[in-house]
Amino acid sequence: MAAASPLLAYLPLLLLLTSFSPATVTASPYPSVTPLHLQALRLQRARARSADAKYVTAAAAATAAGGNNTAAKPFTAHYFPQELDHFTFTPNASMVFYQKYLVNDTFWRRPSGGGAGAGPLFVYTGNEGDIEWFATNTGFMFDIAPKFGALLVFIESKPFGNDSYKSAETLGYLTSTQALADFAILIRSLKQNLSADDAPVVVFGGSYGGMLASWFRLKYPHVAIGAVASSAPILQFDYITPWSSFYDAVSQDYKSESLNCFSVIKETWDVVDERGASDNGLLELSKIFRACKTVKYAYSIRNWLWTAFTYTAMVDYPTPANFLENLPAYPLKEMCKIIDGFPANTDIMEKVFAAANLYYNYTGDLTCNPIEDEDDPHGLGGWQWQACTEMIMPMTVSNESMFPPSSFSYDERSDECLQSWGVRPRPHWITTEYGGYKIDKVLKRFGSNIIFSNGMRDPWSRGGVLKNISSSIIALVTEKGAHHLDFRSAVKGDPDWVIEQRRQEIEIIQGWIDQYHQDAAEV
Repeated sequence: MAAASPLLAYLPLLLLLTSFSPATVTASPYPSVTPLHLQALRLQRARARSADAKYVTAAAAATAAGGNNTAAKPFTAHYFPQELDHFTFTPNASMVFYQKYLVNDTFWRRPSGGGAGAGPLFVYTGNEGDIEWFATNTGFMFDIAPKFGALLVFIESKPFGNDSYKSAETLGYLTSTQALADFAILIRSLKQNLSADDAPVVVFGGSYGGMLASWFRLKYPHVAIGAVASSAPILQFDYITPWSSFYDAVSQDYKSESLNCFSVIKETWDVVDERGASDNGLLELSKIFRACKTVKYAYSIRNWLWTAFTYTAMVDYPTPANFLENLPAYPLKEMCKIIDGFPANTDIMEKVFAAANLYYNYTGDLTCNPIEDEDDPHGLGGWQWQACTEMIMPMTVSNESMFPPSSFSYDERSDECLQSWGVRPRPHWITTEYGGYKIDKVLKRFGSNIIFSNGMRDPWSRGGVLKNISSSIIALVTEKGAHHLDFRSAVKGDPDWVIEQRRQEIEIIQGWIDQYHQDAAEV
């Protein structure tokens, strides 16, 4: 999403974008049972509201040579009648919404007589966007499903779909605690309906979804035997992680490729501000950046560039990918090659435009850049609300960064959120609810069966768990990995270190499942 602040304060954590192709309508083989205590009138109204909901089969379109990192993987969409509020008993708490979830049972080992022998459920804990993104981009789960005989389930976190963002009346239900409770209730109901009560459950999540996956294991250990949390910055709160770490990491990524590239980008911001201070300057910038319309504000150019440089660092994958945008392998290296390839006396704006254009228009399909046209085609708008309520991640920009120095103030953020949304954030709620301080000592004696995977090219990794906490809470860290790269489909050209990371994850998951069945046999 476009960010109005120079720090991209409302930068969405999820970065799982792709396209999917609706196919024929498929009847649901997974019936949903409404909690018996719900009043019939409320259920009737809920069903009426969901009358237009479509049960669809979707598949990710495979691209030649693995260019999308995603093979065709079908899933069917279903809707579960979910209570709106799990934590109060107000009159509206028992209202029902139909929660969307996706299923792939191609490789599932179904239970035999008496419900025994069912394969595990691999459940993706959905992020702040449309769930199809995650199903079509979390190819790792599809890749390993045959080995485990697993049922794949992807659960969406938005109670009213994209209508969740219309007012505070619906936005107020967008909390991590409500999402975790939704997951728990849906999973338990689904297992019961499938006569698979004894099937083990492993949850998966990337980015914000990875945070939810790890928290789900801690909060609902009786529902999930383990969690794989990729690029989950659960320590990006309060004073646990240095506030400048995110943009210091982005800057280091560029500096490691080319000191000249880093320096050119660092010099860019003053030039944008200087030229953008006049109408003629904005017109000139609009021409250089091939804007579809003359830009009205200099910060629009800043944000356009800022987003390109930041996101490219996050998705600096070793193979071509269609993620946020169509990008080549190692796009950050390619971006710096563009900057370094210009003669020294070339206008700096020409250099940074050409580099950023690789991010926005690598395929050459765009004839102009919609720099000030905001849209939200994938339902990401909820993150702006979350970033003003419970997901307060302080970020600053240091003098050593390639971005302009900037500070952070809890009071200023609170005032901004009150003005924008009519609410004040609870900046320390996450660490109160889930912990974070001295996490190694706490989880060593309390938690178990969590994989925290991170790639150090990903700036979010600095807020992640980077060291083993115990023999069963494992940190898998790759020096060159990017934002939840391990969750991408395996493709030809994957470097050995990615292959090894995924192999370790499979081995650990197998150990969890084996131990679960061993414990069950002993009982």
